[in-house]
Amino acid sequence: MIYTVTFNPSLDYFVTTPGFTLGKTNRTTQEQMVPGGKGLNVSIMLKNLGIDSTCLGFTAGFVGTEIIRRFDELGISNEFIHLPQGCSRINVKLLDHDGTEINGMGPVIDPASLQAFYDRMECLCDGDTLILAGSIPASMPSSVYCDILKMLSGRKIRIVVDATKNLLLETLSYRPFLIKPNNHELGEIFGVSLKDRTAVIPYAKKLQEMGAANVLVSLSGDGAVLVCQDGSIYESPAPKGTLVNAVGAGDSMIAGFLAGYESTQDFYHAFKLAVSAGSASAFSSTFATLKEVTALYQTL
Repeated sequence: MIYTVTFNPSLDYFVTTPGFTLGKTNRTTQEQMVPGGKGLNVSIMLKNLGIDSTCLGFTAGFVGTEIIRRFDELGISNEFIHLPQGCSRINVKLLDHDGTEINGMGPVIDPASLQAFYDRMECLCDGDTLILAGSIPASMPSSVYCDILKMLSGRKIRIVVDATKNLLLETLSYRPFLIKPNNHELGEIFGVSLKDRTAVIPYAKKLQEMGAANVLVSLSGDGAVLVCQDGSIYESPAPKGTLVNAVGAGDSMIAGFLAGYESTQDFYHAFKLAVSAGSASAFSSTFATLKEVTALYQTL
């Protein structure tokens, strides 16, 4: 089973507000509300690709209840721990204003609920895949990713980490199966500017030397690079298309990679499916369908 972890899920309220002006009443011309959070996004895209997964994490209040209802409606298995107090986030995304957004704080995760989460982690077994994605809420220990990986150490579980800077680097000693920085995040780690596919390769290899098995680097409109544990390196320009919504494109890449690798154990196929899924979602107002992903895959 594939498990995705989202500690601080949300409902994301996407709006179009032409002529947005501070200090005045602004009205939307388009709006959409969807569950948000990197792990949730991976699970949604996996579902679109025909792969089952289970969502783990924390929800709270009426927003948390709605997140659960929507995932039940999508037919995606979820085992969220519903917190006794607080409320899950609503994030406002202004689509027509250069990606401007207002993200909520989310609820406080109490020690008893965190322990319940750790207890659930103990149930993972050999052959499972665990995806740790996104930031850690302030109410949780900053070591939580490493605490989880230490707990699971010694089991044959594929670990995928999508995080930034120290949060990512601290997990490398546990030899994650896949990490997915973008070129800016990779450059930030090493204090360099990485603007093309050739430039990211030596730094992706450095992350391998530090413990990562496979490093998938996204470069938005410039495509992607995969440095594999078997020594092979694959790169691809981005498929042609019109950017509609980049939110969740990187999460779609992870879903595409896992869907491709689960079915064939072939890194090149997994890479192509990752690029296709990420781009197809970027070209769509929601997460791409299998048909849309397949159409792009055939162009690579």
